[in-house]
Amino acid sequence: MDASNYRRVPVGVVAPRDAQDVAAALRICADAGVPVVPRGGGTSIAGQATGVGVVLDLTRHMNALVSLDPEARTAVVQPGLVLDRLRDAARPYGLTFGPDPSTHSRCTLGGMIGNNACGAHSVAWGTTADNVAELAVTAYGGASYRLGTGWPGAPAGLRELVSQNLAVLRTGMAGSGAGGFSRRISGYGGLDALLPERGVQVARAFCGSEGTLGVVTEAVVRLVEAPRAPALAVLGYADESAAADAAAGLLGFGPLTVEGMAADLVRGAAGLPRGGAWLFVEMRDEGAARSLVRAADAVDPVVITDPAGQRALWRIREDAAGTATRMPDGSMAWPGWEDCAVPPARLGAYLREFRALLAAHGLRGTPYGHFGEGCVHVRIDFDLVSEAGIARFREFSSDLADLVVSHGGSLSGEHGDGQARAELLPRMYGDEVVRLFGAYKDVWDPAGGMNPGILVRPARLDENLRFAVLPGGGLSDGVARCVGVAKCRSTDVPGQGVMCPSYRVTGEEQHSTRGRARLLHEMLAGEIVTDGWRSPEVAEALDLCLACKGCRSDCPVGVDMAAYKAEFLHRHWAGRIRPPAHYTLGGLPAWLRLIAALRAAAPANAAARHVRIPGLASERPLPALARVPFTRWWRRTGRNAEPFGRSSGLAPGSPAAAPPSGALPPAPGAGPSGGAPEDPASPASGARGLGRSPGFGKGRGGGEGRPQGSARPGRGLGEARPQGPARPRVMLWPDTFTEYLTPEVGRAAVTVLEAAGLGVSVLPAGVCCGLTYISTGRLDRARKVLRRTLDAVGDPQEQDPVLVLEPSCAAALRTDLPDLLPDDPRAERLARAVRTFAETLEEYAPHWQPPRLDRPAVGQTHCHQHAVLGDFADRRLRERAGLTGELSGGCCGLAGNFGFEPGHHEVSVACAEEQLLPALRAAPPGAAILADGFSCRTQIAQLSGDDGSRARHLAELLAEGL
Repeated sequence: MDASNYRRVPVGVVAPRDAQDVAAALRICADAGVPVVPRGGGTSIAGQATGVGVVLDLTRHMNALVSLDPEARTAVVQPGLVLDRLRDAARPYGLTFGPDPSTHSRCTLGGMIGNNACGAHSVAWGTTADNVAELAVTAYGGASYRLGTGWPGAPAGLRELVSQNLAVLRTGMAGSGAGGFSRRISGYGGLDALLPERGVQVARAFCGSEGTLGVVTEAVVRLVEAPRAPALAVLGYADESAAADAAAGLLGFGPLTVEGMAADLVRGAAGLPRGGAWLFVEMRDEGAARSLVRAADAVDPVVITDPAGQRALWRIREDAAGTATRMPDGSMAWPGWEDCAVPPARLGAYLREFRALLAAHGLRGTPYGHFGEGCVHVRIDFDLVSEAGIARFREFSSDLADLVVSHGGSLSGEHGDGQARAELLPRMYGDEVVRLFGAYKDVWDPAGGMNPGILVRPARLDENLRFAVLPGGGLSDGVARCVGVAKCRSTDVPGQGVMCPSYRVTGEEQHSTRGRARLLHEMLAGEIVTDGWRSPEVAEALDLCLACKGCRSDCPVGVDMAAYKAEFLHRHWAGRIRPPAHYTLGGLPAWLRLIAALRAAAPANAAARHVRIPGLASERPLPALARVPFTRWWRRTGRNAEPFGRSSGLAPGSPAAAPPSGALPPAPGAGPSGGAPEDPASPASGARGLGRSPGFGKGRGGGEGRPQGSARPGRGLGEARPQGPARPRVMLWPDTFTEYLTPEVGRAAVTVLEAAGLGVSVLPAGVCCGLTYISTGRLDRARKVLRRTLDAVGDPQEQDPVLVLEPSCAAALRTDLPDLLPDDPRAERLARAVRTFAETLEEYAPHWQPPRLDRPAVGQTHCHQHAVLGDFADRRLRERAGLTGELSGGCCGLAGNFGFEPGHHEVSVACAEEQLLPALRAAPPGAAILADGFSCRTQIAQLSGDDGSRARHLAELLAEGL
């Protein structure tokens, strides 16, 4: 599978190391009569990167930038080189590669050549074919060619074919309706570049052949001068039609991009001017942008010169291929008609007719794309499972092809035809040109071994659909969400992003989110992976999934591999003895609770230093247990008015019992900061009255629907000592890590909360979010633990927040709790009441001023906080406290139980070395090391060296500053 609707199962995959390996593979396959499909990043949207024979994976080894000549403005590249690596190398010279698809962080130069890719800047710098000077190509059978301009190096018979078909090339190609049109990508759309009057551009004609002629083993590409200070003009228009009608009129200003999208795609994205549709017009400098704005007839224009602001807006556009797959009602939309193009002057009329055609077929889609070149991307809510739905897909495809041709357009304007549109090429070009396409392929590939069924003598557009083999429902629907855009294969250091740490460390497709989703797809299909839930192949791929949840927020379609892994492990080990780690680490909350009940922390710590515990990696020491758990300290300080019980509930905090300002109460034997998984629940005491607040968000910042301002006072989980009529109360959740490993974090939080004027109540020590059971796939046990927790907490009645200091626990309560107990309304109410430390202070003590720390901060945002909870409130709190600098993105690599499990240490350390550890080494003197997650603090403590520094929770830093 690629990023299309199609699935063709290969017989094997070969990862050649050099051109000689490619030639050998093609020779062997030709001798055996086995087809070959060359593949780069696998982001093709029409099915051309799938194949039934041998797939050549050119990304594994043939991914080098051979040379770069800044004076000649050329580069020599191997086909597996990712575009962004070329752009990074060219940037110091003020150069770039002009074509830039939205998949630039993972698409390869070979794939771009195969599809004749374009991107946003092609309005200024052209298609890939416009920027290729020479190609080294190996044909089926092993023969090698060096293509450039002129006939030398071309395969035998090509010159004769052109000489015999000059009239067809001159009139048939131009007469297709897309004659001089820049986005004529369909078919062998560059074939007329072989005409003598066009200079016999053999390399150019090869571009866009979609792997059907031969395999590119090296390319010489041209570079262009990058603007020094580009400015982005964002023009708001009343609607999509107005924006489309305006696009062609802006071309005279020399824009670098003219991208269009409407409100039904962006759905409330921040930073856009007023309007129902927008054009993103990049200009070479601010002056040019403001000149364009003055001339444009826009409802509301804005010019953005700040690079960070521009990147934020461009991310909306770049993620569109994924976000467009989700309809407003949550249903899915699919590719298939992803990139039709018409002359820009016809775009407005075309879009109006296109919308009408969708409505006539009862379909929905959200157009967007390269309006300056008339190229429209869209995902459509086809039913590609039922017989009637597939028939409608075919009928719509036929009607849309006719509509595109009637406007003088191209069935493909960027991504190629693949299997999705090749069947319809006669409607665009006519039979005579299509016969010439067949003859052209036969010159290169007389045996027909290169990517058969694509472009020439194509398969039907409704064959080989990938959904047909899935059983439907449950996990099947989840893995089908993966549309293959492969953002998880990005080779970029992800900044504040997280996905996908295991892929970036290993470079292996099976360890990417997409690779795992595809393996689960095949497991459910049962044709290739035949062991079902016991599959060792799937287990191996999921073993290195850190369950960081980064894909939940960073994947444009919200694939949640952590949840899929938990479901797989649940079924994989059902009825069998599990690995020791599932009992030791998975049962961590119960073990720690038992040790605390026996008052055995000291002997347990001593034993851990000398006795190897089954299921734990030998490379790691265990974090020390605190001798006094947090809730025991809480009771000792007099904060509990009465014992826990259903009648009296929990005794909240009291100002009289609070520690003096600026002082943390002593805790004998408090353990150091460290890292691991989560807590168990137990029947604990059944207090009642947990409050709720409406709404919570998802992803970084997560402010969607979250209430603002302070909560109204009310009874918490028990009767409080008198605190004044307007004193909001916070229910503090004693997660496993705070309770048994780092109670100093809980004590610090109490200090800060009381200093902020909030009353504090502490829930019983037995409550548990179930995370360690979930991450090890013990879902039945997790449900039991969560039901006990709900019984202990009671049914939320008041607007008292539940503050969870450990981000992974908060994330589990926000998402996993209602997912695992969907029929218990208490689960949703508790999930909605959960707040992080920063959210609690911002919402319930909005006027409190934190102490000014005025120092730089480095460290890590917990990956679960990034993915589920968001960190906007944390950023604002840090800013108010004078903590400057950005925390690292990515994943620390410890990831709860992951880094403690045997066989994971090397990957765990490599994840930390990607962003976290380099940031710590580069930290300025006196910088605070900040990490709210216990795993992050443990990873830092164990890997950053013995420099005397310690990572702290934000609550600790603020408490120290009081």
